[in-house]
Amino acid sequence: MPYRPSLRRTANIWSRKLHRWGAIATLIPLLVVVGTGLLLQVRKQVAWVQPAEERGTGSVPMISFDEVLEAARSAQDARIQSWSDIDRLDIRPGKGLIKVRAKSDWEVQIDAGTGNVLSTKYRRSHIIEAIHEGAYFGEVVRFAVFVPAGVILLGLMITGAYLWVLPLVARRNGRRRRSARARAN
Repeated sequence: MPYRPSLRRTANIWSRKLHRWGAIATLIPLLVVVGTGLLLQVRKQVAWVQPAEERGTGSVPMISFDEVLEAARSAQDARIQSWSDIDRLDIRPGKGLIKVRAKSDWEVQIDAGTGNVLSTKYRRSHIIEAIHEGAYFGEVVRFAVFVPAGVILLGLMITGAYLWVLPLVARRNGRRRRSARARAN
């Protein structure tokens, strides 16, 4: 009669194979996700990722939206001509600051009390977020590479836990068998 491995042994072999090949298949997408995730974690501390917030005067915005647009227009690097060039406004009354984020990924920080431009810097966090999600590479790559990599990572965690628990259970069962034999003798 030919040798047939037990179900447990077969599951163990398949779990190791899936674990190995899953790790290889997800290596590059996960390196991208982890690398960009680390940059996003420290974005407030690293000015290269996201410009540091300046401090304006006052706590209540004293300038109109027209004055905000004029101040943003005066920042040449941001290439803002009209409201259609602006992605969003971030008003920070506690810091006396209005942040204007241009669609060109430039950020103009304006004093909410005087309307003076405090800072004009390039903001990379938006691009890093798009790379992190896989959207930077297009919808096909996002859903054909990054989503499956996440699913495979979940599988790696499950098979890894199984492979980690297996020796612990085997040792515990071995101790029980040995103690039962010792009591029987």
